[in-house]
Formats: sequence, C-alpha cells, structure tokens
Amino acid sequence: MSTMLAKEAPEKALRPSLMAPLSIFEEMDRLAAEIEKKAFSLFQQRGGSDGFALSDWFRAESEFLHPTPIEVKEDEKEVVIKAEVPGFELKELSISAEPYGIRIYGKSEKREQEKKEEKKGTVRHYSEISGTEVLRQVSLPAAINPENATAHLEKGVLEIHLPKAAPPKLIEIKSAA
Repeated sequence: MSTMLAKEAPEKALRPSLMAPLSIFEEMDRLAAEIEKKAFSLFQQRGGSDGFALSDWFRAESEFLHPTPIEVKEDEKEVVIKAEVPGFELKELSISAEPYGIRIYGKSEKREQEKKEEKKGTVRHYSEISGTEVLRQVSLPAAINPENATAHLEKGVLEIHLPKAAPPKLIEIKSAA
C-alpha cells in the first residue's frame, strides 16, 4: 500500500510516497538476496578461495546500493532532512517515517527499460549498466509526528519536513476521595 506523504501543492512539486511497513521488509529481503547472489558470483570469479567473504559482500553491496548524502537540520518546530538522490524519479522513491527515524528507499528502473528497448535478434553478451538502489535510515534528533510529514523532490534533492511531536505532558494525579 502506498499513500502520499503530503497533499498536492499548487506548484506541483514531486512528492515521494510512504512505503507500507511490510513492503519495506520484503524489499530489504529481496535486496539482500540480490547482494548475496552477486557476492557469491564474486567468490566464484576469484576461484572460490576462502578468506575474502566480507570483502566480496561489501563489493557486491556497493554495486547495488549507492551512498545517499544527507543533511539534517532542526529548529524549534521541525526536523528537515535533505537527501541527494540524483537520477531518481518520484515513482522510484519511498519514505517510511516513525517517531524517531525515517527510511529513504529508491530503486531506479533503468535495467527493465533497457530490456524493453532491445531489438529482436539482438543478443547482449555483457553489460555493466544496471538499475540503482538507495537505502538510507536516519535516526532523528527529536520525536516527530509522522502523519504531518511532507516531502518534495526537486532537481535530484529530496527534502523532507518532519514536524516535531508535542512535548510530553505531565498528568496530575487526583485522589479518589
């Protein structure tokens, strides 16, 4: 289930969707399986010698996940996060927000588009062109209200505004008598 993170603005700013909690775990499982396959492929390319499993995993991970530079700012009313996601379109990004953290996930579909455009009778022997994925989890400096979060994407920069939650309220205890 995908819901909009914010209401449509008159300037038609692009707005990423919230990712359903179950689908983020399914997507992470799928991504881990892809990285595992690539790491095993690297292991086989090296001749199957032991002792390099971690470096194979990190290399495979770097081929699938690309770093997402972020900036986190806080004022008295909100936390603002800017994330650089160049090359991603609105439909390829999703954000999951919780009171103390957010997850930014994106998957570029370049690989699937290229397969569709291939001519009949053409055989691809080798390609390093593939889709790109980003996954970034950010711990927040303050509790936020996820229901009122907004985000927009402009020129490869995702800007997320997260209003702070109300401070804890002290409740007076009264006697039953």
